[in-house]
Amino acid sequence: MEQCYVSTGCNRTPHSAVWGSNGLICYAADNSIAIYQPEHEDIEAQVLSTLNHHKNRVNCVTWIKSYGKEFPPGFVSGSVDCNVVVWQSDGNGKYKPSSTLKSHTGSVNAVTAIQTSFDNSQSDQIYVASSSADSTVNIWKKTGDDEFVLIQTLKFGTGFILDLVATVIPNTNVTLLACGCDDHKIHLYVEQDNQFVKVMSLSGHEDWIRAVDFTTDDDGDILLASAAQDNFIRIWRLSRKTEGVDLIKPIKELSLEEEIKIKGNTFKFNYNKEVVVFAVSLESVLHGHENWIYSIKWQPKLKTDTGYHQPMCLLSASMDKTMILWKPDPESGVWVEDVRVGEVGGNTLGLYGGMFSPDGTSIMAHGYQGAFHQWTFCQKTNSWRPVVTVGGHFDEVQDLDWDKGSGQFVISVSTDQTSRLHAPWVKDKRKEAQNRPEGASVPALGLSNKAVSSGQAVTKTSDIEQHPNDQYPEVYFTAVTLKEPPTEEHLLQNTLWPETQKLYGHGYEIFSLATDPTGQILASSCKAAKTDFAGVILWDISSWRQIETLQGHTLTVTQMSFSHNGCYLLTVSRDRTWCLYKKNTTESSSNSGLSDKSFRRIAHTEKQGSVHSRIIWSCCWSHDDKFFFTASRDKKVMVWQKDEFEKEQAGTPSKPVSILEVSDSVTAIDVAPLFVKDNRYLVSVGLENGSILLYTYLHGDKKDNSCWQQVSESSKQYPYSVIFAVI
Repeated sequence: MEQCYVSTGCNRTPHSAVWGSNGLICYAADNSIAIYQPEHEDIEAQVLSTLNHHKNRVNCVTWIKSYGKEFPPGFVSGSVDCNVVVWQSDGNGKYKPSSTLKSHTGSVNAVTAIQTSFDNSQSDQIYVASSSADSTVNIWKKTGDDEFVLIQTLKFGTGFILDLVATVIPNTNVTLLACGCDDHKIHLYVEQDNQFVKVMSLSGHEDWIRAVDFTTDDDGDILLASAAQDNFIRIWRLSRKTEGVDLIKPIKELSLEEEIKIKGNTFKFNYNKEVVVFAVSLESVLHGHENWIYSIKWQPKLKTDTGYHQPMCLLSASMDKTMILWKPDPESGVWVEDVRVGEVGGNTLGLYGGMFSPDGTSIMAHGYQGAFHQWTFCQKTNSWRPVVTVGGHFDEVQDLDWDKGSGQFVISVSTDQTSRLHAPWVKDKRKEAQNRPEGASVPALGLSNKAVSSGQAVTKTSDIEQHPNDQYPEVYFTAVTLKEPPTEEHLLQNTLWPETQKLYGHGYEIFSLATDPTGQILASSCKAAKTDFAGVILWDISSWRQIETLQGHTLTVTQMSFSHNGCYLLTVSRDRTWCLYKKNTTESSSNSGLSDKSFRRIAHTEKQGSVHSRIIWSCCWSHDDKFFFTASRDKKVMVWQKDEFEKEQAGTPSKPVSILEVSDSVTAIDVAPLFVKDNRYLVSVGLENGSILLYTYLHGDKKDNSCWQQVSESSKQYPYSVIFAVI
């Protein structure tokens, strides 16, 4: 079984995505991590793999900065499960967890990691630092092939470190650590004799510090950028001091020709039996965002013939839905806004993070709704243009279904309150569907959307007619001709399907839907705590009228499935029972006065003495309609033969024809639409832990597991994703 498509959004945390020097992005998606290849030249954007190890939501990821090596040896992740996991590359583009660092008692919120490589006489060293909701920073060290060792815990009382970053001080092998804290200060630590010593606290911000990042300029000075909830960015310069040099460094001009000068604070440390002194000064204060700034990143250094060059470019991302590129003015040297990208208005929320591609020609942000936004610099137009990114749901995917026609479309629904339509992107031009609306718009405070036809404009009322409360504009549909897959903004605003009908009849929220193969009957069920609300309503799609309500369950009907010939309807429920209904024939319908689209129950299981001992989550039919399958929380899949119930009238079957027991609760099941080798059924079994098991089933006299053969098992997936696989 080969994975061919993954759709998933990014977690709603500031440090949940990072772009490595290897050109890959790793990002957190619920409990797991996705390795993402962004669009670049002729390479299409796609998720290459998904990694699972954490037991709860992943909050932060970072590539291991490798000094002296071109590509990172792996990355580090931190989670709500209080653990830090180090992932190493196997050299073939795959990553495996190599170490699980357990020491925190609270959620891990930020991580940083560096690998230092010097002369051949010393082994590589990897430092990993993690901040947690337990108000500590833990520092781990690994030398050569040894295991990671916890060397120090920094305690901050009741405070929290919201971000941290490490670097190696130029011309030394000393590690410098910066911690952005909720006390509005940046705390600097220097490694001395295997311990990190606090050397300075930088003040100036007036709110929580959300992001910090180091780089070095071409002169060897260290530059530290910090961003905070006060909407300001500060750039600090750390310069090595030599004797006889005044520590007061000139500060470059800001707006209004004001010049800020502060006395250079200093810190010192020991290196090679000498005392090294560094002066710290404020380089610049930047203001351009109108909301909290969650991310600040320096552009990666560019490799040249003589070494590496720092382009002196800074990227910030904010909850005001914009990213800004900052550069020093070539003439005055003052840091100014060079480029601003993002969204003005619209119905999306802000950005949680921003990042550079390794060559600096692309920038990417991730936002509140899990979407990625990428811009690439175009040399021809001298501008930044948006490009295609991966995307997906940012909350649990509850259900999906293939279209019954061509099989080219899959629709998925999620608790993020969206439905998404997935399809292969066909690049050749095709005629558009005729006589269909181009899209839909949602009126202010409207409960229904409004279809927009071709050529029809959705206009605003004049300013005179607007109520003062209408100062915030609505989101209006805009017709778009797409030459590539749509961005998240287009999906949110311009691909809304017009609503054609509302169906009322259930007492509580809808839980399950199913349509017959002809598309003429819709079955629906709702959440139910008693028999009165546990009925299944059948709807005539041609008129949208109720056909009937099928009784038989006492609690919520969790799933329904029509047989492939449309003659049978199978329902399963939280009451641990299933019911089988048969469609009335034209003759029987005429005699009884019922609709020819009505059904009657021909078999069911009883709650007392039910074969399934826990809730039945899922059901399906074999492609030839000879068998149906039920899957339950009791870790069992049961096979039932339909022909046995034809002779019974609302009978209670004694036993299934086969039972498969698996390792975890079964939450989903389906059967392939054809036989595989030796006329066996191919059955896909989804477990609560995220694994997908593939079995073949051959019906025979034996009623034990010998008629089942496991052929494949996928790695554990995560609930935010839609994944396609080729078998």
